[in-house]
Amino acid sequence: QVQLVESGGGLVQAGGSLRLSCAASGSIGSILTMGWYRQAPGKQRELVAEITNNGRTNYADSVKGRFTISIDNTKNAVYLQMNSLKPEDTVVYVCNAVVASGARLYTYWGQGTQVTVSS
Repeated sequence: QVQLVESGGGLVQAGGSLRLSCAASGSIGSILTMGWYRQAPGKQRELVAEITNNGRTNYADSVKGRFTISIDNTKNAVYLQMNSLKPEDTVVYVCNAVVASGARLYTYWGQGTQVTVSS
Protein backbone atom coordinates (compact mmCIF):
# COMPACT_ATOMS: atom_id res chain seq x y z
CA GLN A 1 0.00 0.00 0.00
CA VAL A 2 1.11 3.54 -0.82
CA GLN A 3 0.12 6.54 1.27
CA LEU A 4 -0.01 10.10 -0.07
CA VAL A 5 0.31 12.90 2.49
CA GLU A 6 -0.44 16.46 1.39
CA SER A 7 0.51 19.74 3.02
CA GLY A 8 0.71 23.43 2.23
CA GLY A 9 -2.93 24.41 1.95
CA GLY A 10 -4.41 27.33 3.82
CA LEU A 11 -5.92 30.79 3.59
CA VAL A 12 -4.39 33.42 1.34
CA GLN A 13 -5.47 36.74 -0.14
CA ALA A 14 -6.16 37.12 -3.84
CA GLY A 15 -2.92 37.62 -5.72
CA GLY A 16 -0.93 35.67 -3.18
CA SER A 17 0.91 32.37 -3.43
CA LEU A 18 0.88 28.90 -1.89
CA ARG A 19 3.03 25.82 -2.41
CA LEU A 20 1.39 22.42 -2.05
CA SER A 21 3.45 19.32 -1.29
CA CYS A 22 2.60 15.64 -1.58
CA ALA A 23 4.90 12.86 -0.39
CA ALA A 24 4.42 9.18 -1.19
CA SER A 25 5.42 6.49 1.26
CA GLY A 26 4.94 2.75 1.73
CA SER A 27 5.46 -0.09 -0.71
CA ILE A 28 6.43 1.92 -3.74
CA GLY A 29 7.61 0.25 -6.91
CA SER A 30 8.21 3.14 -9.25
CA ILE A 31 6.15 6.28 -9.64
CA LEU A 32 5.04 6.89 -13.21
CA THR A 33 2.86 9.97 -12.78
CA MET A 34 1.87 12.34 -9.99
CA GLY A 35 -0.67 15.11 -10.15
CA TRP A 36 -3.10 17.46 -8.45
CA TYR A 37 -6.88 17.49 -8.83
CA ARG A 38 -9.61 19.83 -7.60
CA GLN A 39 -12.41 18.17 -5.64
CA ALA A 40 -15.59 20.20 -5.20
CA PRO A 41 -18.52 18.83 -3.17
CA GLY A 42 -20.84 16.70 -5.29
CA LYS A 43 -18.69 17.00 -8.40
CA GLN A 44 -16.13 14.86 -10.17
CA ARG A 45 -12.47 15.50 -9.64
CA GLU A 46 -10.95 17.93 -12.13
CA LEU A 47 -7.33 17.77 -13.24
CA VAL A 48 -5.27 20.80 -12.26
CA ALA A 49 -1.79 19.62 -13.23
CA GLU A 50 0.09 16.37 -13.73
CA ILE A 51 3.69 15.39 -14.31
CA THR A 52 5.45 12.19 -15.34
CA ASN A 53 8.64 10.89 -13.81
CA ASN A 54 10.54 12.19 -16.83
CA GLY A 55 9.17 15.71 -16.46
CA ARG A 56 6.33 15.87 -18.98
CA THR A 57 3.58 18.21 -17.73
CA ASN A 58 -0.06 18.96 -18.43
CA TYR A 59 -2.12 21.85 -17.00
CA ALA A 60 -5.74 22.88 -16.93
CA ASP A 61 -6.35 25.98 -19.02
CA SER A 62 -7.52 27.91 -15.97
CA VAL A 63 -4.13 27.64 -14.24
CA LYS A 64 -1.68 27.89 -17.13
CA GLY A 65 0.86 30.59 -16.48
CA ARG A 66 -0.01 30.75 -12.77
CA PHE A 67 0.68 27.24 -11.41
CA THR A 68 3.83 25.14 -11.79
CA ILE A 69 4.07 21.43 -11.01
CA SER A 70 7.34 19.66 -10.26
CA ILE A 71 8.42 16.18 -9.17
CA ASP A 72 11.30 14.97 -7.02
CA ASN A 73 11.92 11.32 -7.85
CA THR A 74 14.44 10.94 -5.03
CA LYS A 75 11.93 12.07 -2.39
CA ASN A 76 8.88 10.51 -4.12
CA ALA A 77 7.19 13.88 -3.88
CA VAL A 78 5.26 16.27 -6.09
CA TYR A 79 4.84 20.01 -5.61
CA LEU A 80 2.41 22.61 -6.92
CA GLN A 81 3.55 26.23 -6.83
CA MET A 82 0.43 28.40 -7.06
CA ASN A 83 0.90 32.08 -7.86
CA SER A 84 -1.56 34.89 -8.60
CA LEU A 85 -4.27 33.04 -6.73
CA LYS A 86 -7.90 33.93 -7.39
CA PRO A 87 -11.04 33.36 -5.29
CA GLU A 88 -12.20 30.80 -7.86
CA ASP A 89 -9.15 28.67 -6.94
CA THR A 90 -10.83 27.98 -3.58
CA VAL A 91 -11.39 24.22 -3.32
CA VAL A 92 -9.90 21.02 -1.93
CA TYR A 93 -6.79 19.93 -3.81
CA VAL A 94 -6.14 16.18 -3.93
CA CYS A 95 -2.85 14.48 -4.74
CA ASN A 96 -2.73 11.55 -7.15
CA ALA A 97 -0.04 9.00 -7.98
CA VAL A 98 0.17 6.19 -10.51
CA VAL A 99 2.66 3.53 -9.43
CA ALA A 100 4.11 0.54 -11.25
CA SER A 101 4.82 -2.55 -9.16
CA GLY A 102 5.86 -5.67 -11.01
CA ALA A 103 3.57 -5.97 -14.01
CA ARG A 104 0.72 -4.01 -12.42
CA LEU A 105 -0.31 -0.36 -12.23
CA TYR A 106 -1.91 1.14 -9.12
CA THR A 107 -3.64 4.48 -8.60
CA TYR A 108 -3.61 6.23 -5.21
CA TRP A 109 -5.29 9.35 -3.84
CA GLY A 110 -4.44 11.58 -0.93
CA GLN A 111 -6.85 12.93 1.66
CA GLY A 112 -6.91 16.43 0.19
CA THR A 113 -5.82 19.83 1.44
CA GLN A 114 -8.05 22.91 1.54
CA VAL A 115 -7.06 26.08 -0.30
CA THR A 116 -9.09 29.22 0.40
CA VAL A 117 -8.47 32.48 -1.46
CA SER A 118 -10.12 35.58 -0.07
CA SER A 119 -10.96 38.69 -2.05
